[in-house]
Amino acid sequence: MKHNFLFIIGIIAILFPMSLNAQEAPKISGFVQGLYQANFDEDFNLSSNTLRMRRVRMSLEGKLTPKLSYKIQGDFSRSPMLVDAFVKYKACNEFAIQVGQFKTPFTLESPINPVNLEIFDYGESVQKLVGYSDVCGVGGLGRDIGVMATGNLFPVEGKDFTLVTYSLGVFNGNGPTTTDNNNRKDIVGRLEVRPMLKDLTLSGSYYYGKYTKEDNVNCARNRWSAGAQYNDGDLVVRGEYLSGTTGYYNDIVDDNGDPVEQYQLSKGYYAVAGYNFRFGKDNSQKLMPVLRYEHFEPGDKNAQVMGSTDYYTVGINYWPVKSLNFKLDYSLVQNVVEERVNSHRVVGILSYKF
Repeated sequence: MKHNFLFIIGIIAILFPMSLNAQEAPKISGFVQGLYQANFDEDFNLSSNTLRMRRVRMSLEGKLTPKLSYKIQGDFSRSPMLVDAFVKYKACNEFAIQVGQFKTPFTLESPINPVNLEIFDYGESVQKLVGYSDVCGVGGLGRDIGVMATGNLFPVEGKDFTLVTYSLGVFNGNGPTTTDNNNRKDIVGRLEVRPMLKDLTLSGSYYYGKYTKEDNVNCARNRWSAGAQYNDGDLVVRGEYLSGTTGYYNDIVDDNGDPVEQYQLSKGYYAVAGYNFRFGKDNSQKLMPVLRYEHFEPGDKNAQVMGSTDYYTVGINYWPVKSLNFKLDYSLVQNVVEERVNSHRVVGILSYKF
């Protein structure tokens, strides 16, 4: 962790004076999230509760030339950790390339800033299949080290949007601030289509990769997703399906004594809807009631069925001012293995942006 902190300070020390001599001054921004979570059993008996700092982020970004930009972001909620560090060269609207550490281009939900999510955090399917707390056991923060090309294609005449947005990258596959431990690179891509309507996005993404376990066994890590979102600034409706195949070895051997490769098929889907009611001076305050449903199946692992989990969430998302956000969510959690077991979760999160 000490090395992460020194790395963050080192990059800032290099980029900050460069930015002062660049076309525009560097921009310092960030956000802080404080969270309270209470968990209850089926009879609403309190089983655990805690206060904690969920995220404490600070970033520095700017332009070194009109076409060359950079960003570095660190998190200080537990110990200093490098989140983002990349440079991006935008040749034109149709093509840009960035190098460094950043989010992999997978799913509709993952690119959303956590402060702007409808509920307190990313859903279980996204957490488990996009490299936050992945079922394969590697990765974190939804980020990796790599190279990515992005662009916007087919601008709509007289409108301020394009029909197609693409992202395609090559990554280590081991998560942030971690070197690769095999000779394979992971390929990740996302394609977004807006069918003549700016507020509607159809999206598909694919992850093709391998990861290496401690016993030097190469395992598959393949995922795909498909989803749609409508967001006109007030009404937000989003749904997505995710599926992931994770290869691993277990204690089963064939007639020759060699381990038999098994695959864990994980899948999940979610749907979320909310509407911003605006009020106050100049309609500057926003209050969004939110409904969200999610289903996730971690898959068959070591020949034991892992069951599934359903989340039924109702919440309130409130912006009293532009930089301050409060979310309060209640979730009914239904775990199904051999029989259904209910539990309850209440989460409140306060976010401040600067």
